Amino acid sequence: MSDAEADARAGRDAVWIEKYRPQALDDVVGQEDNVERLKSYVKRRDLPHLLFSGPAGVGKTTCSSAIARELYGENWGDNFLELNASDERGIDVVRDRIKSFARTSFGGVDHRIIFLDEADALTSDAQGALRRTMEQFSNNVRFILSCNYSSQIIDPIQSRCAVFRFSPLSDEAVAEEMRHIAAAEGIELTDDGMDALVYAADGDMRKAINALQAASVTGETVDEEAVYALTSTARPEEVREMVDQALDGDFTAARSTLDRLLTEEGIAGGDVIDQLHRGVWEFELEDEAAVRLLDRIGETEYRITRGASERIQLEALLASLALDD
Repeated sequence: MSDAEADARAGRDAVWIEKYRPQALDDVVGQEDNVERLKSYVKRRDLPHLLFSGPAGVGKTTCSSAIARELYGENWGDNFLELNASDERGIDVVRDRIKSFARTSFGGVDHRIIFLDEADALTSDAQGALRRTMEQFSNNVRFILSCNYSSQIIDPIQSRCAVFRFSPLSDEAVAEEMRHIAAAEGIELTDDGMDALVYAADGDMRKAINALQAASVTGETVDEEAVYALTSTARPEEVREMVDQALDGDFTAARSTLDRLLTEEGIAGGDVIDQLHRGVWEFELEDEAAVRLLDRIGETEYRITRGASERIQLEALLASLALDD
């Protein structure tokens, strides 16, 4: 096999979320306001501690690595330590690995960067240790903390950071990136396939790219059927049908639709709850019906998170909708 063929094969076999991960801040899509602020820090080479807050797949990790690449160039990997707090959430990781990296001698740069992903998974004791470490090594280390919920980060850490809030990506931003990747990979992406990718992603670029790569394995054309099958996502019209049947008082039909989603299509009960919640205002329901549905969804999700059976709770939700006048 020639070098060119080997490179081409490696490109095809690569994980697309890494293959198409932006290398520079200018390449990050859908977070223009945050990118402009970050670029100003990089331009001045005056980086404070940063706290990135927002849902998964919206560019937090990408922005962190892009900052390091732009600050350190080819040697960015030597000056950038990435840790995942959900895997290493005890106080020891703060005291040992972070302090070891922070103490390591280095030259040619003003400071190094420690990126702590999923920082909201750190225990309170570990966050307290992290706060002291941020103070102790502030002369030569900058921290970038990433989390889904900034409320889970203790106030003393938040007050030491410039806070950036990342919002879910717009449908337009996701669609633009899907077109770019499909063109680069020589994939035919149909209009309904694009709509399905955008719906399944729900603002998560990583989920959209993974879905596109998985769907492309089945052939050179990616359509709606392939996307919904591989992402275990119910079609919006199926969820709408189930809700309408329940609101019309036909519990048996609604339960049959639910059974098809859970059994034949293999969709998890939690995902059904998420799609119900997303669709409340897309179903064009009357205000009273929408409020009733939201109330039932909230109660059902709470019971499921407390350990109740997903199927029983979802059937109870449909039954309560069907029995309301």
